[in-house]
Amino acid sequence: MSDTSDKSLQAPLHCNKTDDFSMAEARKSIGDLFQPKPWIYWTDFLLSFSVGLVCFRMVRQSELFSWQQALFFVISSALFYRLAMFIHELVHLRTGTMTAFRVTWNLLVGIPFLMPSFVYYTHLDHHRRKHYGTDMDGEYLPIEYEGRWQIFAFLASSFVVPFLAVFRFLVLTPLTWISPRFRDWAFQHASSMVIDPKYIRPLPTKQAMRLIRLQEGLCFLWCLGVLIGALTVGGYPYPFLVQAYCTGVFILTLNALRTLVAHRWHNHEGEMTFLEQLLDSVNFPGNKWVTQIWAPIGTRFHALHHMFPSLPYHAMPEAHRRLIEQLPEGSPYHQTNETSFTHAFLDLWQRCGRLMNRKSEPAKQPESRQVETTTSHNEMAKSA
Repeated sequence: MSDTSDKSLQAPLHCNKTDDFSMAEARKSIGDLFQPKPWIYWTDFLLSFSVGLVCFRMVRQSELFSWQQALFFVISSALFYRLAMFIHELVHLRTGTMTAFRVTWNLLVGIPFLMPSFVYYTHLDHHRRKHYGTDMDGEYLPIEYEGRWQIFAFLASSFVVPFLAVFRFLVLTPLTWISPRFRDWAFQHASSMVIDPKYIRPLPTKQAMRLIRLQEGLCFLWCLGVLIGALTVGGYPYPFLVQAYCTGVFILTLNALRTLVAHRWHNHEGEMTFLEQLLDSVNFPGNKWVTQIWAPIGTRFHALHHMFPSLPYHAMPEAHRRLIEQLPEGSPYHQTNETSFTHAFLDLWQRCGRLMNRKSEPAKQPESRQVETTTSHNEMAKSA
């Protein structure tokens, strides 16, 4: 099967409204919303942290397997997930701003969760037009073309990542202090919060490396302290470690589900235009109270975020409302909206299934393949 025929399975781009889609006009309509409001960040963060910590403690004080224990576990895990997603905001905040918030987040969340902010700065490559959807984008996989096994593998990784994180900071970190060559390898291959296991991270500057060494050193001390505490206190299984692992799996699984529907995952080769990148991203404007649980801190407006990465999360609902009202009906931005998580997930599942069926079909005769390729080219020309 030709690559061109594979592309015909993509959802049509419907780019007939591109003349009406002006980024300059769109930005002008929301130009007053780009200033972050620190009081919102601090209030949201501190409330989520306080309530999450109390509920986390109440899990161990509740009767084992009771509904109260289950409720406290879900609430604490959901709030910790919300706290973890602030890392997305930290990456996009202008350098040198909200320094106290960055330090506080790393000390209270990044270090204890073994996800210090340095592991996520590769996310910026996801927003570079020439990197998006290519081998230089660690947050993109051609899921639509790799089949349903990729969905299962991605979700199953949530049970393994907690162990890998502990191994990275408890075992690999001290080794990086001994061998410069191993330090470079660990940074390139084991220091990024990405979904592509083949991703190789570029080496940092000396200035950036100093901050990285500080953060990974604190993670090492945290792991060492927890290990010593577990050995000292004793008890099997140690309740804190079991609960921490279950909480980590909950957070990672919820984030994996969110990630699966954050994009259409159409691309499997080469660069994409900005418009293609926008149409490959998804907004979930409806059911905001439920959606904010599995897509917190603005991540439910993922297409909007790809249009304006520096837009603060608290301004996204208003920005989305304005764009929907001011852009013409049927514009590319309107096409990024999804009705629900279920609809988006089933759409991805069905597209993966259709491609699997196509790939399992016997190869066509050259004449038929030529006709199919020509037809596909004609269809793509019409849709463009």
